[in-house]
Amino acid sequence: MITPDLLKDVPLFAEVPAAELSTIAARAADIHLRDGEWLIHEGEAPAFFILLSGRIVVSKSYGGIERQINEYLPGMFSGELPLLLGSPAIASLRATEASRVFRLDEHDFRDLIVKCPKLNAELLRTMATRVGHLQQAALETPVATVTIIGHRFDLACHDLRDFLARNRVLFRWHDPRDPEARMGMCAVPQADEAFPVVVLPDGSRLITPSFREVAERLGLNTVPAQTSYDVTIVGGGPAGLAAAVYGASEGLCTLLIEREAPGGQAGTSSRIENYLGFPAGISGDDLGLRALKQATRFGVEIIVARNVVGIEADSGGKALAVVLDGGDRVETRSIIIASGVAWRELEVIGADTLVGRGIYYGAARTEALNTRGRDIFLIGGGNSAGQAAMFFANYARTVTLLVRGPSLSATMSHYLIAQLESKANVKIEVLTQVVGVEGTDHLEAINIEDRRSGKRRREPTDALFVFIGADAKTEWLPRAVICDERGYVCTGRDVTDLVAQQHGSWPIERDPYLLETSVPGIFAVGDVRHGSIKRVASGVGEGSMAIAFIHQYLSERQAGEANSDPRHSAARPAEARAAAGAA
Repeated sequence: MITPDLLKDVPLFAEVPAAELSTIAARAADIHLRDGEWLIHEGEAPAFFILLSGRIVVSKSYGGIERQINEYLPGMFSGELPLLLGSPAIASLRATEASRVFRLDEHDFRDLIVKCPKLNAELLRTMATRVGHLQQAALETPVATVTIIGHRFDLACHDLRDFLARNRVLFRWHDPRDPEARMGMCAVPQADEAFPVVVLPDGSRLITPSFREVAERLGLNTVPAQTSYDVTIVGGGPAGLAAAVYGASEGLCTLLIEREAPGGQAGTSSRIENYLGFPAGISGDDLGLRALKQATRFGVEIIVARNVVGIEADSGGKALAVVLDGGDRVETRSIIIASGVAWRELEVIGADTLVGRGIYYGAARTEALNTRGRDIFLIGGGNSAGQAAMFFANYARTVTLLVRGPSLSATMSHYLIAQLESKANVKIEVLTQVVGVEGTDHLEAINIEDRRSGKRRREPTDALFVFIGADAKTEWLPRAVICDERGYVCTGRDVTDLVAQQHGSWPIERDPYLLETSVPGIFAVGDVRHGSIKRVASGVGEGSMAIAFIHQYLSERQAGEANSDPRHSAARPAEARAAAGAA
């Protein structure tokens, strides 16, 4: 317990009257930390701390690099900066030996500085000094940057830039004709040159590399560290990340496999303003990064740039394994399919040859700078299209949203419609559709049809972003995992009904759990699941729910294995064996 006598030796309280010390002590929390234990993580809700004994190191992330920026000794304090600025914690604090810490929450801290002018002045002086230290640390932190050399309308170059951006790898992009790009190469482009070229921070070059090759050279995890896990999650969108966080936090050995970058399609959303707990909204990228940090903190093993090409399972789901591209095989006690969906392709003649050359599926935020001062078009009437329109409106001269339906009200959130209407350079055209595209090396124009009159017009543009829905890509799943006619994975009651229709049988006595597929121990969550609500919040909810069902599944599996082991049966009384058999 914190006492007034304990606070007398703290320099900050040297001139605080005894009566005030008693009030402060009564409101303070007394925190005891072990060696290596975290007091607070960067980004968490802040509090005011004073180190009473022990030692604490202060670290902060700069460009993905964790750097120690300070060390606290007894009597030193922390937390005043984010509390006074109204921001989350700006650094992480960890004990390097057994330590004791005094903590005041925000309300009590503000009350303290109002009542003690001298203490307030001391805090402000320290705050100014720390801001200077943070600025200096940011300037001194080396930033490793990858350079990509490739043509703007090269699909491989576009995909690589998108892959690095979504994995939060800093990079610079140069056209092959840029003088800076020609360093170490011939002064003028040669006919036999292959692109894209990736120049790594150490100066080495990769010619037309795969995502996996780039990821491995940059130190990203691409190979599972173990051969067996309690739960393996396929897909790193909101549903998959939620399952990973809950699984690892509840003691399950958890592996998450993502073919591109954690965050999923939601990670490309410029602003999600109706997600609970973020009154000012949050970008999909930021939400994904927070979830990724949370999963990593709980010990989730995450690998990227790998595709799951198959699942091996016996009829009862007792022997499960995930097969990766390249032949790697990972045994697992349970599986969560959270692979999401892929953007539906534009069914217009010639569109497939212009993908990445002016036609883009999804937000393609790496193309934002290329839209500066230009007239661009988006197809779609859902939230994803609306969020993208708001984002590109900050760069393009005009953004025209083409909508097949008569209005946006049936497909887009009200708040987003209101925001689009407030943007002077955003135009919304309903009952319209793209019926033609023009261009050879890149998109040059689109042909738009008015669905009411049938009239067509030509609009010059070199950027068309497509948001016309999505489809599940589940061809890699075994036939035992039942999907609907559109490829979405069936779960729960849908499995029971479909198994009966197909004259099959559910292999175990109980009914499938709510999120369980037609194979026991394999679950599906998020957009890939039949009947799911295509919202970030629902995906997060399903991911967390799946872990609860997995605990039940693993418990019953363990009980079944124990009952089938003759060594266990022999050791149990006859009446216990009889009861087990009756159950």
